Amino acid sequence: MPDEEWENSQIRTRFMSAGYYRELDALYFFGFKTIFTFAVPILYILFVLIFRRDSSFLSALSVALLLSGIGYYVPDFWLYRVTKSRKKKIFESLPNALDLMRVCVNAGLGLDAAIERVGRELKIESKALAQEFHILNLELRTGATREKALSNLAQRTGVEDIHALVSMLIQTEHFGTSVADALRVYADGLREKRSLLAQEEAAKIPVKMTIPLIVCIFPALMVVLLGPAVIKIEHSLAPLSATVSK
Repeated sequence: MPDEEWENSQIRTRFMSAGYYRELDALYFFGFKTIFTFAVPILYILFVLIFRRDSSFLSALSVALLLSGIGYYVPDFWLYRVTKSRKKKIFESLPNALDLMRVCVNAGLGLDAAIERVGRELKIESKALAQEFHILNLELRTGATREKALSNLAQRTGVEDIHALVSMLIQTEHFGTSVADALRVYADGLREKRSLLAQEEAAKIPVKMTIPLIVCIFPALMVVLLGPAVIKIEHSLAPLSATVSK
């Protein structure tokens, strides 16, 4: 793929959201996807033809097609899970990062210097967000405008809260309002949102526990409650059945 097409492609955006920025990472991904989709089913068919000649070719072909479908979607599912996990880590670390930025701004640092400082401090808590801040700082150093660099940050991460933060910072710069106050208000809003999400997950626990209760606990409970009654009924009916048999 030409460099210009790779820079503006949706595929590159997907990999950047997962934390992979090199074109070589995409080549590895599609290489493994091709192997799982074509090579594994072909090897399975060869194995059947060589070592299991009694098996029908139609059944082997059906299994090979199933393996091909699984091999095609498994890498995409893996990339989706990695991206989702990274977005979650960024979202959870963002309020603390904004508080650190606010402290730096109140201490007299500019927004660019605050971003650089916070990026260094976040390496222990959140490597993903620290990496994004490092890339943002590099873009600012190379001469990109703050608006462009922040927009690239929102595009790379794919996190909705980062998009809202970037919009807020751009508006703050245009209208000349206090950056520290904007960061404080936005960080408080993120913490409240995180608290609501935690309450939502806690409210889902009873519903999620229904199936394990029905499958695992309910049968054992029925055995404990009905077992003695069934045994007594069997003992009571045993003489009657013996009389009938005579």
